[in-house]
Amino acid sequence: MQNIYKNCQSCGMPLKRDEKLGGTNADGSKSMMYCSRCYENGKFTLPDFTVEQMQALVKEKLKEMGFPGFIAGVFTKSIPKLERWKTA
Repeated sequence: MQNIYKNCQSCGMPLKRDEKLGGTNADGSKSMMYCSRCYENGKFTLPDFTVEQMQALVKEKLKEMGFPGFIAGVFTKSIPKLERWKTA
């Protein structure tokens, strides 16, 4: 059984803000962990991305949405702690 997360465990976006309400697993079921922008059909949409690249992408998107740069920086600071980026 999957845990239910409030935020995508790849980019940090609140899952309730995802227009598709989550990505999809390989079997077509909804992912309770990742958003539709990060995860489709059981695979990451940007499989070769590093955590630093994800932080830069999210920061840029937040700025496009009108968030000040320092606020975008605060939001993206927690991305390395998300499940996708944790290393054993």
